[in-house]
Amino acid sequence: MKYEPKTKIKKIENLSAKDVFEMHSVFQKYYNHTDLETFFQDLIKKHFVLLMFDRDDGHIVGFSTMALLDLQYKGKKVKGLFSGDTILEREYWGARRWQLVWGMFLIKLRLQNLGTPFFWLLISKGYKTYMLMANNFIDYYPRHDKEDVELSKVVDSYCEQLYPDFYRKDEKLLDFGDKYQNLRADIADIDEELRERQSKIKFFEERNPNWRRGVELPCAGVVEVGVLVKFVKKLVMERFGGSNKIQLAHGSQT
Repeated sequence: MKYEPKTKIKKIENLSAKDVFEMHSVFQKYYNHTDLETFFQDLIKKHFVLLMFDRDDGHIVGFSTMALLDLQYKGKKVKGLFSGDTILEREYWGARRWQLVWGMFLIKLRLQNLGTPFFWLLISKGYKTYMLMANNFIDYYPRHDKEDVELSKVVDSYCEQLYPDFYRKDEKLLDFGDKYQNLRADIADIDEELRERQSKIKFFEERNPNWRRGVELPCAGVVEVGVLVKFVKKLVMERFGGSNKIQLAHGSQT
């Protein structure tokens, strides 16, 4: 892996035209069907973006977009942070600093909403995004070992809010059609050995058999401060201890 990229969180309205073009340039290296207009229209629906920069020349090498949403959970108004497009240049895969910044930002938002249930929301067209939640959250949906009806309703809530025309509620999947962005063929494939070794990855493929076409599996996880602190401490220990045991980066490793 190349050295750790510099990271910064910006509000979407503070992005420059140069930022947007550089983000799109990274994005289209790893996905098909990535026209600039579609990319931009999706971007402006978000509220924040975590940017990653090369330390030598300062150009953008990755990003993760985010939106803060109002939702319904058990009849109450709650909050959720939705993670949109996320990508990181291949030579930076496994970088920990940007994950640390993302985790600290989520802790900040959670502390600002202590009196309100808070959720992390994501849609996954590849198993590595799903594994980020499955490996680090205690309560999340969907999962291979139990069904959580209330969390499934959170998934319904944000999918119907963001993508009402594309949500297949009966299957809990988002299908944007054949021209939707999908991972290039050499990115994050699932082979038989991986299926046998990782029950969560096997479950992801069973729930989302058309992931290669770009069909998204929507997920929701309960954000608790204790879980986030444990997540951040694990990243810090791995970064300074030199371990590569966990794979948390998503998007380009989707």
